[in-house]
Amino acid sequence: MPVLSIVIPVYNEERYIENVLRAVLESDIESLGVTKEIIVVNDSSSDGTAAVLAHITDIPCMRVIAHSHNQGKGAALRTGFANATGDIILVQDSDLEYDPQEYSKLIRPILEDKADVVFGSRFAGGEPHRVLYYWHSVGNRFLTQLSNMFTDLNLTDMETCYKIFRREVIREFDIKESRFGFEPEITAKVAKLARTKGCRIFEVGISYNGRTYKEGKKISWKDGISAVRCILQYNLFDRD
Repeated sequence: MPVLSIVIPVYNEERYIENVLRAVLESDIESLGVTKEIIVVNDSSSDGTAAVLAHITDIPCMRVIAHSHNQGKGAALRTGFANATGDIILVQDSDLEYDPQEYSKLIRPILEDKADVVFGSRFAGGEPHRVLYYWHSVGNRFLTQLSNMFTDLNLTDMETCYKIFRREVIREFDIKESRFGFEPEITAKVAKLARTKGCRIFEVGISYNGRTYKEGKKISWKDGISAVRCILQYNLFDRD
């Protein structure tokens, strides 16, 4: 039976993390003949996240790994990927902007042997979206188009959290970015794998319930500048 490893990087999500884990646990992938492995990487949270995780003892498929100091989302994902044992690996943010009930449609192209990597797009299809920041949407589309110019992919949402990989695909990559630069870095490396080894990439439309900064959103304009650097670096100069 295939196993889906759900990697969840966590930093200061005391308010949301238990609800996220319950939603992940309730996602109905077992109907597809797939079992779950949940890997939580606590990136040295300074709030009560560790205490919340310690009190969740009824999820037997969950492992918690703790960083001794805060390193960033990309670093937490490196740790999670290194510890994942599943056939398919999925990235889940530690809030409820993305709905775990959509796992089934996200992994189906891989289960049907049509794809090796799947991006869940907030801008494709007709799924519901919370209405929030105009300039965030402009920035996301700009970064996606800039990335596409260098990768020669026709993605609609490069910055999406939901990226799903066959295990053998993610093992191909030496991930270097430790913060939100993970998104353009991994996209550039997936595109190179598509060119050199025929890696098949699919996009699936997803819903999106974005957070405000008051509700805990962490990404800022500085991460947008870093994303531009990463697009240039990993498409033009990186040889790994």
